[in-house]
Amino acid sequence: MGDRIENAGGKVVKFMGDSALLFFSADRVDEGVEALIALQEEGNAWLHDRGFASRQIIKAHFGSLCCGLIGTRTEKRFDVFGQTVCIAATMRSDGLALSAQAFRKLSPATRKAFKKHTPPVTYIPIGQRH
Repeated sequence: MGDRIENAGGKVVKFMGDSALLFFSADRVDEGVEALIALQEEGNAWLHDRGFASRQIIKAHFGSLCCGLIGTRTEKRFDVFGQTVCIAATMRSDGLALSAQAFRKLSPATRKAFKKHTPPVTYIPIGQRH
């Protein structure tokens, strides 16, 4: 995973159990998305070949984030946080999904690999922000 992500201009921030948090630089969005597609294909094949009835779920969003060394007085680690990270983490996906913001950053050629998907409609209180 690290080689695939880093070769596309990305950085693996951390692993959390069977999950990972990573990001790509804004000037390499196409390469990042192509790396995610390849990572999912390779990962799903790896799981299948070993008899796991599982697959990778990948969610990608585009936006600004905060990053730096975070932690206790004696132990700090590089991490990222902010609304962009929260949006990506809470997106719905059964496979690989890009937010509209991420999709809009893709070149026309890379956009052809995707189609629009509208999740089920939900209803929220009138006074609640979207």
